[in-house]
Amino acid sequence: MTTITIIKSKNGEYKEVICKGHAGYADAGNDIVCCAISMLVINTINSLDELTNAPMEVSSNEENGFIDCLFTESLNEGSILLLDSMILGLQNVVSEYGTKYLKLKFKEV
Repeated sequence: MTTITIIKSKNGEYKEVICKGHAGYADAGNDIVCCAISMLVINTINSLDELTNAPMEVSSNEENGFIDCLFTESLNEGSILLLDSMILGLQNVVSEYGTKYLKLKFKEV
């Protein structure tokens, strides 16, 4: 199962996105759920970097499905919209395939 934790401050600012694990819907290379999750998360991070120059530090480990995106400053409206869009897409994956493959967690710090 993939677990994605969205961390926001008490006033609702995005602070960090942590993605861990592989969905396990199908064998590697044929897992459409893992592919959907990866595309949503990786495209969002790439878009944050290329389109909005979001202040962030990203680390990853493809082998164990780990991505950590830490925001080092407040985000602009474009960055917030991209993250909101990613969450909408991830919620749609959960709606379609269930929490057996993707668990979304929201945390306030």
